[in-house]
Amino acid sequence: MKRDRYIYPAIFDYEEDGISIEFPDLPGCLTSGNTDAEALRMAKDALALHLYGMEQDGEEIPQPTPVSQLRPKTNQAVVLVDVWMRPFRDEMEQR
Repeated sequence: MKRDRYIYPAIFDYEEDGISIEFPDLPGCLTSGNTDAEALRMAKDALALHLYGMEQDGEEIPQPTPVSQLRPKTNQAVVLVDVWMRPFRDEMEQR
């Protein structure tokens, strides 16, 4: 079911060469950044694009895993990423 707002936990993995980001509930939804601000911006873009693709393909969008159930490693952090889909859908449909 399409919703206008989604919030999913992302795992930010901090390494010397940057921050890699993955969404445990959305296999294949990956991105990266060099700073926390850039990583969050990239995570929002990746999440919106991934969910938009799932909507377009008619795939079932899974429920997000509660943060309390995630166990990040020492160099990782769990970050809640939210996206507002209406403006993103409008932008994609104008392309």
